[in-house]
Amino acid sequence: MSDLSAPGFPEEEVRRRARAGAAAAFPPAEDYGHVLFGAGRPEPADHAALPDALDALRIVPPLFLPQRLAKLIDLGREPDYRDVELSTEIGGFTSALPVYASATGSTRAAGGDLGLALSRQAGALGIPMVIGENVVPVNGYGRLGEAADRTLLGRLRAYTEELPDGLGGVAVQQSTEDADAEVWNLVHSDPAALPLLESGRLAFELKVGQGAKPGLGGMTVLEAEAAAALGDRFGLDALFGDGRVLRTATPGTFTAEILRQQIRLMRNNYPRVRIWVKLYPGRDVAEAARVAHEAGADAVVVDGAEGGTGWAPGVFLPHVGLPLAECLRRLAAAPPPCLLVSGRIWEGARAVKSLALGARAVGLGRAALLAVAEDRESGLRRFAECLALELRLLISALGKYAPQALDREDVWSPEGF
Repeated sequence: MSDLSAPGFPEEEVRRRARAGAAAAFPPAEDYGHVLFGAGRPEPADHAALPDALDALRIVPPLFLPQRLAKLIDLGREPDYRDVELSTEIGGFTSALPVYASATGSTRAAGGDLGLALSRQAGALGIPMVIGENVVPVNGYGRLGEAADRTLLGRLRAYTEELPDGLGGVAVQQSTEDADAEVWNLVHSDPAALPLLESGRLAFELKVGQGAKPGLGGMTVLEAEAAAALGDRFGLDALFGDGRVLRTATPGTFTAEILRQQIRLMRNNYPRVRIWVKLYPGRDVAEAARVAHEAGADAVVVDGAEGGTGWAPGVFLPHVGLPLAECLRRLAAAPPPCLLVSGRIWEGARAVKSLALGARAVGLGRAALLAVAEDRESGLRRFAECLALELRLLISALGKYAPQALDREDVWSPEGF
């Protein structure tokens, strides 16, 4: 267990799942026979201080269940939640769950043994993982004697060593500063990445932005000595007055045509690599998603304003960017075929609602890091077991047996959606 914390996030619930696994999907077993359970008024909590349209939706099973009847005929018996098949295609990869590990970049929280532990457990689970921006410009690639626990190559190896045959895949993100360091070229020509490349399990993710700070680039806090070692590759601002400096990356400049041409360039330069595009929750997110899909992106990732981050200006978190629910509403008319979403995903209901509203899979950011922080050997595995059980329970309750069968009729709100 580490001292990692996540204010405003249901941290203790995530840590309980990392300890107890699937059993945490239910109340404590010792309460059985002594406590009467039922819906009531939501308990006030910090993480629920602001209304969340996605959380406010209800999942509404129908009474007539034609898909359950079809499953009954197929199985020759009454189906139950254990018959739900959760494996799915995510951005060109086969995943054991409709879940991926969201990008963790060069921030201190994701560095060191925590980042390696996350990589190992995500690989063992057979879910895709995104390696975030600025790891190479800040920590090095891993071929020149740098500390392996902080480099891109260290995470790549930790993931692939645990990866089952035929499952998962790695998406390597690239920002403007990563492009200067030729990160994609380094990975594409690295023998360590060859098994992923040859098995179709390598993707490059073009980062247009992130949910926690739309319109800004990556930010971290560095000691003065570490900042000086970066030279002029990043913006540095000594605003803390104690020797530490703010390190900022540029957000990049995009128009529809620039985005279109960058994706085509990626397709041309790396024909065997899957192409992912990550968008921040801007007001024109639907238009950007359409451009990315039409230009050939295998997956479009939308990070809602509830998304986590290692560092961001305080004014951005409550005030800037569209919530994930509004992104899904704007994308509803023409969602990209493989829409991946993230933003405060930590339990089955929020995931099922996102899937019902058009997402192919959901990303785990803070939840994955907290689960690993709770137990570096098995925390994320136990957390995923609990999430998988909740997904199976909820999807089977809707009379369906695959995430792809979910649709908008499966959720309801009094205001409409």
